[in-house]
Formats: sequence, C-alpha cells, structure tokens
Amino acid sequence: MVRSRKPGERAGLSREGVLAAAGEVLAAGGLEGLTMRAIAHRLGVAPNALYSHVANKTTLIDAVLDDVLAQVKPPAADSQDPAAGLHAMMISTYRVLLAHPDLVPLYLARQGARGSNAQRLGDVMLALLDRAGVGGPAAMDARRVLIVYTIGFAAFVSRPAGHPWPDQPMTEAQSLANFTTGLGWLLTGIGSGRQTRRPARRGLS
Repeated sequence: MVRSRKPGERAGLSREGVLAAAGEVLAAGGLEGLTMRAIAHRLGVAPNALYSHVANKTTLIDAVLDDVLAQVKPPAADSQDPAAGLHAMMISTYRVLLAHPDLVPLYLARQGARGSNAQRLGDVMLALLDRAGVGGPAAMDARRVLIVYTIGFAAFVSRPAGHPWPDQPMTEAQSLANFTTGLGWLLTGIGSGRQTRRPARRGLS
C-alpha cells in the first residue's frame, strides 16, 4: 500500500532540517527576521511545505529552543553526589546557552523552553534535588531559581556588541568563574534551606 506524502515530505524536508534552518535565520536576522517565508527561502521550498513540521511561528520558536537543549549533558543516572550532578548540569546548560547567544534573549523572554528535552532535563533536576533531600514545592522553587540564574547570567554575558557596559567586559574565563562561584552559593543556600526542613537526609553542601 502506497502512503500519500505530506507537502513537507514531497519537498524532501525533515523536522530537523526545518529547525536547523530556523536557527540559521535567527542567527542572521534575529526574531524579527524569523518568518516562515524566510525559512522556506533558505530551504528552497514553498512556505506551505513547512507546516507539515511546525504549526506556526510560536511552536517553531519553542521547538528551536528545545532542540538546542539536547546538547546539555545531564549527570549519570548513578551519580553518587547529587550536588555535584546539579553543579555540572547547570554549567553544561550555561555553556550551551553561550554557544547560541542569538537564542538567549528568547530563553529569557519565554522563561526557559518547552518540549521533550526541557521536560527531560527538568525531571533530572528534580530527581537530583530529591536525592539531596529537597522535595515537593521546595524542589520546584529550587529548580526555577537555578534555571533563572543560569539563563540570566548567560543573557548578561552575551549582551550584543555595542551594548554599554558599566566597566570593562569580563573575559570568557572570568564570566565562567563568576558563574561557577554564584552557582556554588545557590546550591549551598538550597542545601541550607533543606536542612531546616528535613534534617534527616544528607543534602547539598
């Protein structure tokens, strides 16, 4: 039995190809330049060919942001130190964000990402927090704070060329060191809060 093909399939497109082209258009022209027509032009297809893979511009942006998060390296499932696992995971997230500076304002505006990769990484964070003795609403709050800190710091460091700085801009090494230090402070604070609520279990330090 021969299956009828959708428009995007007839054009030889894939969802991955559409997202890659969208990322290139974003990098070249920013959010204002991201249109279905611009993506189709880059791919050499008609705009309606894209709708087999993305419903509209909003879902396209969400898909692009979530696709990039596949590059974040979560800790091993059997990691013995949940605090170290969270530390390494957030540093990986920070590095991925800085590798895509054109997308950082979108992560900031949309308060993160939505999709399977974001869900997977969020679940890993909650599991690590739970193993560290932070559960329930406190774990949700802690996860949010860590995500906001990471996106916010990346947004600060990746400000566009020409943006005024209050002093000399930090080097890449300085910004990473500053981010790492602040992350350690946050994890220590999360651990201290855990100790006042659930004193029985070993937590973040």
